[in-house]
Amino acid sequence: MNPEPHPKSPFRPGALVIATLSNPREKFWGAILHLSPTGLSLRGVDLSSFDDFISQIRDGEPFAAGVMFFPMHRLERLDLDLPESTIPSLSQRFAEKTGQDPAPLLISEFLPTAADEATEVAVLHAVANAEKHGEDADAPETNADPAGDPSR
Repeated sequence: MNPEPHPKSPFRPGALVIATLSNPREKFWGAILHLSPTGLSLRGVDLSSFDDFISQIRDGEPFAAGVMFFPMHRLERLDLDLPESTIPSLSQRFAEKTGQDPAPLLISEFLPTAADEATEVAVLHAVANAEKHGEDADAPETNADPAGDPSR
């Protein structure tokens, strides 16, 4: 009997969220880098700077989203950045005004992309296959013996 599969958490690394903090009360928009009982690591901007951030990206200025850690005792609420009825999400507003998807911009330096993960899986499979066949995955193949005589 297979155990019941657990659904993926919507609050996983890479998810775009709005974090509401207390003491002092602040709101941040960005991508989750890590969420644990200790706190939230987020790359994004203060919600009051969101429109300036969009303008900065649209005008081709250097990327300036901060990387922040908020201890769990400050985290009052965490909302997924989703549209509500006819109101677009902040992510949708960002994409509409800049022509870019915000998620890759926010996570590119910190979280692996699907291509990175595919490459990593391929490398792991190659190493496992080499080990299975008794090969040293890191050693270059050579037909010569250490003394340099290929006839041996």
